[in-house]
Amino acid sequence: MSTVAPSPRFVAARRDPWRTVGGDDGPHVSITPASHRLLTLAQWHAARATWPHDVPVGVIVPNDVDVESLEADLPRLALVALEFPKWTDGRAYSQARLLRVRLRYAGEVRATGDVLTDMVPLLARTGFEAILLRPDQSEDTARRALSFFTGHYQGDVRDPQPLFAKPAAAVDALARAPDFVAEGDGI
Repeated sequence: MSTVAPSPRFVAARRDPWRTVGGDDGPHVSITPASHRLLTLAQWHAARATWPHDVPVGVIVPNDVDVESLEADLPRLALVALEFPKWTDGRAYSQARLLRVRLRYAGEVRATGDVLTDMVPLLARTGFEAILLRPDQSEDTARRALSFFTGHYQGDVRDPQPLFAKPAAAVDALARAPDFVAEGDGI
């Protein structure tokens, strides 16, 4: 039996403890380890050999990077921030799913970049735990978007069992819900 993960949380940039490391003239040459540093992939590769194992660190992963190349580092990473350079570029959805399902990454997977409220339901289904919306997007609208579909035909990261494989009683109960709208029902 699968357990359904809680809905993703929304990150308020001004209250976020994670901080990138950069200078006025570009990235720092040497990085002093400190809790809640959010490093670029290049910075992480330069610092990982000396980074203390007990200091939480996160890494920003561009969406054209094979996340399986991070497999050995995942136990040390508290946060993997996946970038959406444009809202129309969905490669980070696949990266998140690979992190959660194939690599069994249990840390925080965060959506960053050009993240719109329309993307929130799929972000939740593919394994994102935290969402940093584009500044012009409404968190209230994004929260409502999570309730637009109460059922899905196919499985996902949160509930891998597809609708056709669920016990008949569970399917009937879902279909009788007053707000049930299955994805693909002509919406």
